[in-house]
Amino acid sequence: MRNKNNKHLGIEVDPELHYKLRYISKYEGRSANGQILYLIRKCIKEFEAAEGEIILPEAENETK
Repeated sequence: MRNKNNKHLGIEVDPELHYKLRYISKYEGRSANGQILYLIRKCIKEFEAAEGEIILPEAENETK
């Protein structure tokens, strides 16, 4: 079941990029959506390790 608090992110990708994403996702045992979430989390973790934690504004924290 979907979490109603989650945000939807629609993106357009060209067919070659889409194929390669699905190929890697399958290789790593994830769905394409799971692979994208994995990569986003990895990017944020690396950014925060280098630049410090990103603190959410109070209004954002209250909805969680």
